[in-house]
Amino acid sequence: MRFHEQMKSLFYNRWLVFVASMWVQSCSGIGYMFGSISPVIKRNMGYNQRQIAMLGVAKDLGDAIGFVAGSLCEIAPIWVVLFIGVAQNFLGYGLVWLSTKHTLPEMPLWVLCVCIFVGTNGETYFNTGALVSGVQNFPKSRGPVVGILKGFAGLSGAILTQVYTIFNFPDQASVIFIVAVGPTIVISSVMFVVRPVGGHRQVRQSDGSSFLFLYGVCLILAAYLLGVLILQDVVDLNQTTVTWLTVGLLILILLPIGIPLFLVFFSSSESQNSAAETLLNNDQKQKMIVYEQDGNEVIMSEVEDEKPSEVDSLPAHERQKRISHLQAKLVQAAADGAVRVNRKKGPRRGEDFTLMQALVKADFLLMFFSLVLASGSGLTIIDNLGQMCQSLGYENPHVFVSMISIWNFLGRVVAMAGVQVVMAGSLLYYAVGAPGAIYVVSVVMGLCYGAHWAIVPSAASELFGLKSFGALYNFLALASPTGSLIFSGVIASGIYDYEAKKQSSVKHHVFHDNEELTCYGTICYSITCGILSALCIIAVFLSMIVVHRTKRVYAQLYGNSRA
Repeated sequence: MRFHEQMKSLFYNRWLVFVASMWVQSCSGIGYMFGSISPVIKRNMGYNQRQIAMLGVAKDLGDAIGFVAGSLCEIAPIWVVLFIGVAQNFLGYGLVWLSTKHTLPEMPLWVLCVCIFVGTNGETYFNTGALVSGVQNFPKSRGPVVGILKGFAGLSGAILTQVYTIFNFPDQASVIFIVAVGPTIVISSVMFVVRPVGGHRQVRQSDGSSFLFLYGVCLILAAYLLGVLILQDVVDLNQTTVTWLTVGLLILILLPIGIPLFLVFFSSSESQNSAAETLLNNDQKQKMIVYEQDGNEVIMSEVEDEKPSEVDSLPAHERQKRISHLQAKLVQAAADGAVRVNRKKGPRRGEDFTLMQALVKADFLLMFFSLVLASGSGLTIIDNLGQMCQSLGYENPHVFVSMISIWNFLGRVVAMAGVQVVMAGSLLYYAVGAPGAIYVVSVVMGLCYGAHWAIVPSAASELFGLKSFGALYNFLALASPTGSLIFSGVIASGIYDYEAKKQSSVKHHVFHDNEELTCYGTICYSITCGILSALCIIAVFLSMIVVHRTKRVYAQLYGNSRA
């Protein structure tokens, strides 16, 4: 194959798109850096904790409202979606940086809240564009794809923080500059590569080894970042060493590009398949229709209706034969006019749902409310981590912010009920004031919170289809800030202020309305963690109901795929 044909095949290679999506996601978790940004804003702007909490609410809302991004993915190219996200991120956080540096006149708090909202909302466009491209290019491997992509989003806080260290900025406000400029540079350079390329309905022999390689790179990357974090915390490193450590990090991030290069330039069968698939019509490849005559369609849901229940208990090979035989009978019957295919019913599990169709389904609502309780609890801890560290006597929260980011990543690449049980246990551990509780909470909450956002998008695409995946995903993403607004804005802050006032009264200190409240000790968050632990247990039961209701669908999906 000539070089220019190979380059054309590379441009249409789904693995190149996936790797570029990974790089997009490595800049898409800027909301998780609020624990590092908020102390800088608080100090430079002279804000109290209540004002910082308002900025946190604006950040959570910006991170959650992604309906525009989800809807836009259905009518516009992915590069348009990514470009809007880049513009919002650069504008929003750029204004926050200039205001914090006092380059601009001091803005009212509500204006800064709008800037934080706009900047953080940009990441909903990054997430949506990368995920929609990924699940459409790899419809048979949605779990690994979503896990890796959302994992990189969880790791982005640690990556951007490490990149910040190599520039040796004279002031800490420059971390906001990195948040504004870093994603802008990276995503602008790959926005035209990230898009659905079509023609990939089948699983290829090379997919398993490629995903295995990526998982290996992911785990090495997380271990490397964790090692660098510990080393920088324990040893006072010089700037040259820090720079070389960051260069090593960037090499690991760039390493996955070897997969599409190898498949196109060194694997003849793969390059031929890629070239052929660029000529296929994407819409035609995505049709789920088995047979069509006189306007009647025989699809998998009709087979599901007619399938005897005992078929599910047969071995995979025999089950596939029985279903294929039944499918053939339905096709023939429809052709002879003996049966009329029912087209009045809505889509079934596994078919394409619109958002409005999904909103009336119990499975979708159970998933949402389970996320409100469990993922909302996780986000509450993430947003309050700075104050939790302060209450326990830790002056620098950056270590724990990066630790949550790393374990958030690992939770997303590993894999809802099981992680919710672990979340409940870690929160209870903190609630009883056990030793080393802040370390346990940082690791476990990052791990489990990340696991939610690897499992849920994949499950949503499998149960409710790919047609409106962007809108479905962004609606589910509302669950975390919905829970956080209640649990953090009402429960955690109320208990914190109550305990702080109680401690102040013991010291015979007269509290004034404009004075910052500071609480010390595990009591500041122990009751909150106890309540969140109970809520996670409720989430477990909701998740188990979803598992019970959908087990036949997954037996059908993955049982047949193994046949």
